[in-house]
Amino acid sequence: MLTLTQDLRDRIVAHARADHPDEACGVVAGPAGSGSPERFIPMLNAARSPTFYEFDSTDLLKLYREMDDRDEEPVIVYHSHTATEAYPSRTDVTYANEPGAHYVLVSTAECGNGEGPVEFRSFRIVEGEITEEEVKVV
Repeated sequence: MLTLTQDLRDRIVAHARADHPDEACGVVAGPAGSGSPERFIPMLNAARSPTFYEFDSTDLLKLYREMDDRDEEPVIVYHSHTATEAYPSRTDVTYANEPGAHYVLVSTAECGNGEGPVEFRSFRIVEGEITEEEVKVV
């Protein structure tokens, strides 16, 4: 189960809406070994695409060095889908290289960049296997 604060959920959704019609992406880091998402880190979608996201390699290297210096790890890796449901695509599964992370997907297909409902789901992706998990907002 993924447990996160209302503030973190709201920030992830706000980023997804702001970047629509392109996919948004980012990380929520937490203390290593804690499983606790704490530090929201929105990233630039280097692909600038409505159907694909890609972390900029320089930004990603900088982020991992920063997390290492702070004794953190990626607890949540998130991105949005702008025209489809919040479910990992084959490409998403291919790029899922953090077996301990929660992969959060937000679909802005219904609301676009405006107010309105979004689909917010979390998955574990390990060795190509997708498992949906409950999301608890506190």
